[in-house]
This record gives sequence, C-alpha cells and structure tokens, in this order.
Amino acid sequence: MISVRGLWKVYGPRAERIVGSPEADLPRGELEAATGCVVAMRDIDLDVAPGEVFVVMGLSGSGKSTLVRCLTRLIEPTSGTVMIGDIDVTKADDDQLLEVRRHKVSMVFQHFGLLPHRTLVDNVAFGLEIRGTDKAQRREKAGHVLELVGLKGMGGYKPHQLSGGQQQRVGLARALATDPDILLFDEPFSALDPLIRREMQDEVIRLRSEVRTTMVFITHDLSEALRLGDRIAIMRDGRFVQVGTPAEVVLEPADHYVRNFVRDVPRSHVVPVEAIMDQLGEGPYGADVRADAKVRDVVGLVATSELPVRVVDGSGAAVGSIDRVGVLAVIANEDL
Repeated sequence: MISVRGLWKVYGPRAERIVGSPEADLPRGELEAATGCVVAMRDIDLDVAPGEVFVVMGLSGSGKSTLVRCLTRLIEPTSGTVMIGDIDVTKADDDQLLEVRRHKVSMVFQHFGLLPHRTLVDNVAFGLEIRGTDKAQRREKAGHVLELVGLKGMGGYKPHQLSGGQQQRVGLARALATDPDILLFDEPFSALDPLIRREMQDEVIRLRSEVRTTMVFITHDLSEALRLGDRIAIMRDGRFVQVGTPAEVVLEPADHYVRNFVRDVPRSHVVPVEAIMDQLGEGPYGADVRADAKVRDVVGLVATSELPVRVVDGSGAAVGSIDRVGVLAVIANEDL
C-alpha cells in the first residue's frame, strides 16, 4: 500500500548536497555550523502492507512527524521516492497530488482543527463537500461515521459542546468519511488525559477490525506503539534504528538505545500465544484462545484450566496448544 525508498529531508541552503554525503553523519550542531543545514530524516526505506497498522515512534526531534508529512508532501522531501499504490507521490503533479489527498489518504492530527461554527455533521462531511458530493449524501455518510465512532445522535452539536476525547472522535470520523485507503495519525492522542487516551486507542483497534484501513501511526509513547502496531519502527536522529513486530522489538532489541526504550516492558504484554504454543495433540482441551492473543490476556484462563488450552487462528482452525508451563515461563521472564 505504501512503499518508501531512500527518503531524506534536509533543511537549509543547497540541501541536496547533504544527501548521502559524509557531512550528513556529523552531529547536528557541527553540520549546521559547517553547512547551515539540518538533517531531519535520512535514508528511510519503508513498506506498509494493505490493512497493516505500522507505528513509528521516537523521542521529540527524531523525525517521525517529518516522515508522515512527507508521505503526502505536506512537507516536500529532499530526495527519495514515495509510492502510494501505483502513484509516485514524489513525482505527482498538482492534480495527482490532490487526488491522493482527497480520495486515497486521510490524516488525523494532534490538534483537532474542527470548524467551530459548524455542527459535527458538517465538520465530518467537510472532505466530502470539497469533493462536490451531494449535500444529502454527505450528511447521511457523516451521520453513519459519527455513529461508528460512538457519537450517534450528536450530529447537531457544535465542537465547543464536546470534551477533548469527543472532539478527537470527530476528527477521526472526518478522516473516515472519505473512505480512504490509508489513514495517517500524527500523535493524535498525546494531548488527551490517560483514560480518554486509552478509550481512543480502543477505538482505533475496533475500527481497524471493522474497516481494515491501512494505518501509519506516529507516537512517542511506547505502550501505545506496542498496543496498536502490527509492526513498529523506532526512530532516532532521523533514521530507523529497528523495525519489527512488538515482540521482536521487546525481545530482540537491535542496540542499546532500543534496549533502554523497552527494558521496563513485561514480556507477557507483547509475546503472542502463537510464540509459545506446542504442537496440537489429541486433546481433550479446556478452552480455545486466539493465536494472536497476548500471553497476559490468557493467564487467568490457563491458570484455572486443568487441561491444556487449544490455540486457534483467525478462521477458528486449531493450530497448536498451550499449558501452564509455557505461560509461566514468559511470566517468569525465562527463555522461550
């Protein structure tokens, strides 16, 4: 769905000369003093599959927001290519770029950007209005999407009548209303309090299972990344340090930087059941659990079952089994 190759963003005079040069590896202060340039993002390669939730995380200044904005050229990359489907975004003319932004990609920002004088229905329908969609059709679609994000019956409200979490739901609904192939999230929940943030994460997880939209999610919060991502990219100084599944990042950190990031994460929170399952025997079995469930979510079930527990895939087919020994090995932080 998204394919990125050799993507750079350099700010400053004659930025192109920095791409791939030895100077690009200088410390930020030295590079800026010598050339007047700052490297915000360097040599990024990235592939996101249809339906995947790809999370990019890192500290402030790591380049993650620059990356997501370069995907639709809200920021012009200095070098490299971005393919969205069969469209080369980096070479697209104005009409093609407009097509991408109106029909293929929607973005949810940290700041909601709702129009204060408009009702929720009209806020959500704004993208469809720009497209030229008939008023009745766009209002019907907006009402449906508001219901999808848990705001049924609130279409006549104005933004000032809502809580911060509800306003962010409106922002999410507005992005969904245009039926995009791809949703880009740039730290959308970082301004929310912890309880509302958790609710919004739940909302993304639920919507992902219902609409199967491809998502790129930017965050500086590790727990959020681990909870939402099929894969996670850790960024530092404008480059990817490690890309992998949540379990791979936590259990096999690429270097000391990543190890420090994940050192306080309990293994049971990221290890999927399929990673510890044994071969399927003849049974009997006490219960069924999904292969993609996290170990921590099945502890209670396995602990109280006198029999092994069968592991099933998304279609319900049996693929293996687990018992107390395997689960306790994870909880005790032993080698799998």
